[in-house]
Amino acid sequence: MAMTLARHLPILDWGARYDRATFTSDLMAGVVVTIMLIPQSLAYATLAGLPPQMGLYASIAPLIAYAIFGTSRAMAVGPVAVVSLMTASAASRIAAPGSPLYIHAALALALMSGVMMLAMGLLRMGALAKLLSNPVVNGFTMASSVIIAASQIGPLIGVTTSGQTLSVIGRTFVGHFASFNPRTAILGLGALAFLFWVRKGLKPLLLALGLKDPAAGLVAKAGPVLAITATTLAVRVFGLSAVGVATVGRVPTGLPPWTPPPAAGPVWLQMAPPALFISIIGFVSSISVAQALAAKRRQRIEPSQELVGLGVANIASALTGGFPITGGFARSVVNFDAGAETPAAGAITAVGLAVAAVAFTPLLYFLPIATLSATIIVAVLSLVDFRELAWVWRYSKRDFAAMAATMILTVTVGVEVGLGAGVVLSILLYLQRSSQPHAAIVGQVPGTQHFRNVDRLDVITSPEVLTLRIDESLSFTNAQWLEGKVLEAIVDQPTVRHVVLMCSAVNHIDSSALESLVALTRALTEAGVTLHLSEVKGVVMDPLRRSSLMESLTGRVFLTQYDAFRTLAPGVCDSRAPELAENIAGDGI
Repeated sequence: MAMTLARHLPILDWGARYDRATFTSDLMAGVVVTIMLIPQSLAYATLAGLPPQMGLYASIAPLIAYAIFGTSRAMAVGPVAVVSLMTASAASRIAAPGSPLYIHAALALALMSGVMMLAMGLLRMGALAKLLSNPVVNGFTMASSVIIAASQIGPLIGVTTSGQTLSVIGRTFVGHFASFNPRTAILGLGALAFLFWVRKGLKPLLLALGLKDPAAGLVAKAGPVLAITATTLAVRVFGLSAVGVATVGRVPTGLPPWTPPPAAGPVWLQMAPPALFISIIGFVSSISVAQALAAKRRQRIEPSQELVGLGVANIASALTGGFPITGGFARSVVNFDAGAETPAAGAITAVGLAVAAVAFTPLLYFLPIATLSATIIVAVLSLVDFRELAWVWRYSKRDFAAMAATMILTVTVGVEVGLGAGVVLSILLYLQRSSQPHAAIVGQVPGTQHFRNVDRLDVITSPEVLTLRIDESLSFTNAQWLEGKVLEAIVDQPTVRHVVLMCSAVNHIDSSALESLVALTRALTEAGVTLHLSEVKGVVMDPLRRSSLMESLTGRVFLTQYDAFRTLAPGVCDSRAPELAENIAGDGI
């Protein structure tokens, strides 16, 4: 009972060993992430088409919830750019941004995605993270980042834009360009240039001026806060809001309000599909960051419990006036680098944000929207790396096709269509590959017990023995392929009297493949050929012993391919092979 409780409440594990030194480390990390998260939360709420204070609300209760239920010691949850874009894309279908119905849709998205994650976590579906290939996720992230950056160019210079595809954003930008405001452009472009410089240039400058490393890093991470402070003061001092510079305006002061779930209705049905997409993308992106950071400290991440933690965090966001959240890459890395030892660092960040929501929101009245746009652009462009496209192209054309399709459809049709198409294409390409897996006719490498591809190395073969190495598990997708491959091979080599299926790479044989093997045995018997198996793994052999194949198999099951070749072709096999053969260096097998 205690172990089950600890599994679902990781706080009971790390909390039992919490001490003053750990608190000191968490306190420093919590302060650093608070400074970083204040401008980000405001900016991402704006990106989602929601009032700025909802960004603060989405960054308080969820952090506390995750600290209790999450397993990552360094994950910093909250609003992120891609999920904010997906929220805007979904909610804008039923209402205008900022309207009560739009806000209800965002709350419904957070609640439903949270319930979905929680249910999947309780059902131990953490393996869901493996369903989306890296090329699809990376392609979707890059395409979404391009859309987000494009959508913020207008507000950066005072031009109103809308839409979730590049074509719509471009049309609205051209259509509203008459609203261009030079003062807004000066503020926005100045903030943008400053933030780009801060990322690379501020810390070295501070170090050169004699500031110590930790302090220099802290000041550099506070770059967005410096930009917000400077531009807000400029608007206030020079009265720029009176001459067309858009500002955040009044932000309600106070802690996040209790927000009961929206009334049942069409909103729930319409938001269910995008909520599922948000759940999957949020989890996949979050777990990848959590596992990468945990590996650096040799810590363990439990994927199913991460689903529970993120699910409860999203439910907490929905019930306290927030919108969908997940683990953020940049701030999680900052949290890690700042020395976070436990999820308590996130709870400390939540306290800092709560203080900001109570005491500092009046100071945001003159904060220019252009500065928030600059903050978003700098954040999302760090996720765009077109060099990865070239790398994937060189490595795998199939993965490149899935990645490119995801990117193109995301920027031209929409985020959900792009992601869905990438997933479907990845599955189709996988099925196509598994239906025609790699297989090779192999022979003995002279002087060894190794067998390699006859097309790659000079190997020993027998005209009467055909050995086919199968490099894939056998299933309904490739059962007919295998049967045709073997029959075609014996037609090409009429002297063959024995066929050996080398199964060293076969991890599973399903019932369809089993029936195909039985049919193949009959066909070969009628052709005067005996079928043998070699190097069958125990996990595969166990069910085969209970099958009809063992009754119909005309040949033997050999422990090793060398045993098979020595038995079936004793006059050809190189018996000089040492008992423990050396590894063969070649250009592949």
